[in-house]
Amino acid sequence: MRRVENIADMQRLADTWRAGGERIAFVPTMGFLHEGHLDLLRTARKMGTKSVISIFVNPTQFAPTEDFESYPRDLGGDLDLATEVGTDAAFIPPVDEMYPEGFQTYVHVDRVTENLCGRSRPIFFRGVATVVCKLFHAVKPHISIFGQKDFQQLVTIKRMVKDMNMDIEIVGHPIVREKDGLAMSSRNTYLTQEQRPVALRLNRCLKEAQKLVDSGERNAEMILKAAGDLLTTGGGATVDYARLCNPDTIEDVEVISGPTLLALAVWVGKTRLIDNCLLKAIKN
Repeated sequence: MRRVENIADMQRLADTWRAGGERIAFVPTMGFLHEGHLDLLRTARKMGTKSVISIFVNPTQFAPTEDFESYPRDLGGDLDLATEVGTDAAFIPPVDEMYPEGFQTYVHVDRVTENLCGRSRPIFFRGVATVVCKLFHAVKPHISIFGQKDFQQLVTIKRMVKDMNMDIEIVGHPIVREKDGLAMSSRNTYLTQEQRPVALRLNRCLKEAQKLVDSGERNAEMILKAAGDLLTTGGGATVDYARLCNPDTIEDVEVISGPTLLALAVWVGKTRLIDNCLLKAIKN
């Protein structure tokens, strides 16, 4: 696996591959890889003839009070894992390569970023859209794969690519879960043994919500009340949000009339966890 740290070098490598007729599949990450990331990389191997991972903890998507400095990192382990699944190149730019002195240009995607995480993390999506745009210019992929756990991020990137006429196919990959049902995340390592059962309430909440819909409940307020009760009963968790949204626009819905996104963000101790599912209403 090639290791590339310079944007110009990555662009030259991408140009060489493209000239040779290769199809580049790209997985952007912040590192500290887990099985969910590896599944994305395996998908990239299947969908392209050359696969690239980026490993970059992006400072512009962290607020001053968030965990940029303490975000888990293991570059050596990440490179070993990416090599094991057959990734062709790892793009690992330093911060000053991505954001040189005097940097002042950002990408802002409007409406789809205003709800959910956009409410509690107001700079988050500006940072995400900016870094992904820059990574796309460096890696020059034909296709890029994103996990659906960060559903709003996936919708935001799709919107940016469409609006800016980027010739890149964006693919959403299903959530990969641990054996107990917890959605895989680098931040799961923050959880203590006592906090783990509390974290599992998120997946239980998603399942219970689908059961309510299956039983005929369509009122969003009733479903969200049940979700909030399940998440908080027993203590140990603080709900940032639990919302039902249109999966295309990320706007709140009051009545479920088709596939509807149930999105959760919950603090378990000092760890913020997100999860989601598409609730499916069977028409009678």
